[in-house]
Amino acid sequence: MKDLTPQLIHSLKHYSKKDFFRDLTAGVIVAIIALPLSIALALASGVSPEQGLYTAIIAGLLISALGGSKVQIAGPTAAFATIVAGIVARNGMEGLAAATILAGLMLILMGVLRMGSMIKFIPYTITTGFTAGIAVTILIGQVKDFFGLTFENAPVETMEKLEEAARTFHTANWAAAGVGCLALAVLILWPRVFQKIPASLIAVVVTAAAVKLLSLPVNTIGDLYTISSALPELTLPAMSYDTVAAVLPDAFTIAVLAAIESLLSAVVADEMIGARHNSNMELVAQGVGNAASALFGGIPATGAIARTAANIKNGGRSPVAGMVHAVVLLLVLVLLMPYAALIPMPCIAAILFQVAYNMSGWRTVVKVVRHSPKSDVAVLIVTFLLTVVFDLVVAIVVGLSLACLLFMKRMADVAVVKEWEYIEDTGDSQGRLKPVPTHVMVYEISGPMFFGAADKIPHMERNTGRDVLILRMRSVPAMDITALNSLHRLYEECRDKGIKVIFSHVNEQPLSVFQKSGMYEQVGEENFAPNIDAALARAAELEAGCRG
Repeated sequence: MKDLTPQLIHSLKHYSKKDFFRDLTAGVIVAIIALPLSIALALASGVSPEQGLYTAIIAGLLISALGGSKVQIAGPTAAFATIVAGIVARNGMEGLAAATILAGLMLILMGVLRMGSMIKFIPYTITTGFTAGIAVTILIGQVKDFFGLTFENAPVETMEKLEEAARTFHTANWAAAGVGCLALAVLILWPRVFQKIPASLIAVVVTAAAVKLLSLPVNTIGDLYTISSALPELTLPAMSYDTVAAVLPDAFTIAVLAAIESLLSAVVADEMIGARHNSNMELVAQGVGNAASALFGGIPATGAIARTAANIKNGGRSPVAGMVHAVVLLLVLVLLMPYAALIPMPCIAAILFQVAYNMSGWRTVVKVVRHSPKSDVAVLIVTFLLTVVFDLVVAIVVGLSLACLLFMKRMADVAVVKEWEYIEDTGDSQGRLKPVPTHVMVYEISGPMFFGAADKIPHMERNTGRDVLILRMRSVPAMDITALNSLHRLYEECRDKGIKVIFSHVNEQPLSVFQKSGMYEQVGEENFAPNIDAALARAAELEAGCRG
């Protein structure tokens, strides 16, 4: 457990007043950025505006204080929006709280079991595919508010929302669309003129003022939600067996996505500041933060790449910056939250459009499609489509299964079992081939020998006229029981034909498989040679023994 130490403890050992003021500045700026995003993402998740702030405050504070990254900023993120909305629609807030707490426990367990490095086993094509897919689901989910549509039904699934939007597009409120376009214009143009103040905050102020002063018929947050500036209260959800069974798949989805998103964000942050995070401690912190967020009325949280990058760019270099960001949001909740009622819904939609665009990584998708093998492109496209049409769980499970199958096929393709060419057969006069006695045949085995390549191990059916077979395995890094059974079958066939078998240069892992199976003793230790020269010498001994 000694390596499960929060980065805050390490950072405070040499902390100075200069460091504090730098973190204070960064924390305040990140809080200003997080304010409209937290509200927007809460609404996109189907919960009330203040619950987004609860999440950024509770989870943001705990994840910064306990995390394994110096600069990670946590809070509600776009990746969870459609997932949370679906859970709330199916199981209500009680179900969401139960799923988030269970996910938090899973994340803590993952960290304690040192599973932080497991992120490397998620293929790049899958993370790219589902991230782009989530971006599309967010965009589709905001079409209603951007255009002020009047839905006749309350769709939950992404494709249902798209179908309902197309069917009711004749109800579009063009004043709402105009406010949305104004917000988009501010979001795009403001950073080109002035970067110190976040464009999303300016968009909120400008559009709220326009709707209020011009008395535009546009829905605001206050028209649809009751705004509360109350502090988050501890609430224990009902955790019955039926509830747990119902939300367990959702909890697994939240845990996996939180782990992937937070560790990817931490890796990006490491590259920006030249440091290295503790992935296992980060998972524990994510677990604690998510469980606490749910207990205080929040939604799932994870490391946010954009907010983390903003923290770094504004001078944040320790977890104190993330803690300051949470405290500032707490003050906003208490003092300024009622003003959130004035924010137009099309402005929220526009902010989420920009979030979706930024997280889509469309340039990365195009690059992968252009320059990657067709099999990798297939994994990316399948993951993307399944994320949009179904959900993230189906996308990850199918994507991983497809990636594993393709990987096994590639490994099977590179596995080769080939008999040597002999001097007497080729007439080699240049000494390019190693001399092999006429009574010996040598097979070279290359590549990993597993169930996908086991059928490449030949049968000894023909009368070769040779009485010793050398199997050279120096290029076999690993072997499984299926390949071992095929080798055992070949050994039995050779024994029936009076052919002795010698194994040459067996690497550590395949050798352990031989030993555990008992085949090592069956073949005999003397018939496992360290190299081809020793194997040929052993073959000569066997021939001499037969003559004697």
